[in-house]
Amino acid sequence: MSVLYKVILAYDGTAFAGMQRQADARTVQGEVENALRRIGWEGRSLLAAGRTDAGVHASGQVISFHHDWQHGPEKLCQALNASLPPDIAAQQVFEVGEDFHPRFDAAARTYRYTILCSPVRVPLRERYAWRVWPRPDVELLNACAAELIGVHDFAAFGSPHKPGGPTTREVFAAGWQAEQDEISNQNELIFTVTANAFLYHMVRRMVSSQVAVGRAKRSLEAFRRDVSSPQEMIQGLAPAHGLCLVEVTYRDEPQD
Repeated sequence: MSVLYKVILAYDGTAFAGMQRQADARTVQGEVENALRRIGWEGRSLLAAGRTDAGVHASGQVISFHHDWQHGPEKLCQALNASLPPDIAAQQVFEVGEDFHPRFDAAARTYRYTILCSPVRVPLRERYAWRVWPRPDVELLNACAAELIGVHDFAAFGSPHKPGGPTTREVFAAGWQAEQDEISNQNELIFTVTANAFLYHMVRRMVSSQVAVGRAKRSLEAFRRDVSSPQEMIQGLAPAHGLCLVEVTYRDEPQD
């Protein structure tokens, strides 16, 4: 009997052309579907909570698919991981109701962007963080982040996934935190943002624009205008490799 499964998926996005399947490129969806076929899956396409871009990482992507699997979610997780390449791993597998949809049922998505503050290359961190120097002012970064919270037209920060689609989104939380990286012994700045949904390239433009303010290359007032009354798309895009989809939450999930 075919069962609908929900999988929490993690991947290093470095070698992928994005999440969504493409005919002539290596993608996360393509690799997962190939792995599923090796363990007896006969479906045509899996569903995903979001379409991460080329180079973007994930620790909490959510996918779903039907499978006639007879051995339970734990064994399915083990079998799937045995078939997946080293840069993708299923973290957890659950049986869910037939009406579950990983994208349309999502109540919120959380992304994290990492900035490494260092004047020289740090080879062990470069593929997971954007190296910026001099270090941006954290107070200015958080002043920008506070402006993002709430319901706004984010047309200055991104475009809708479908032409002519709405650009209004609700940001539930946004903020920066300074941390000391144990590997590089350098200071990192972590931007965490949670919203009901995101526009195309929205987080990366948010980061780029905030860093410009934090480095005194742009004013806080100009940033506020972009949030309150967008006129045109902001120039500048933070590199993809600093971004990670960390969590997708659903309305029926228990809250801590």
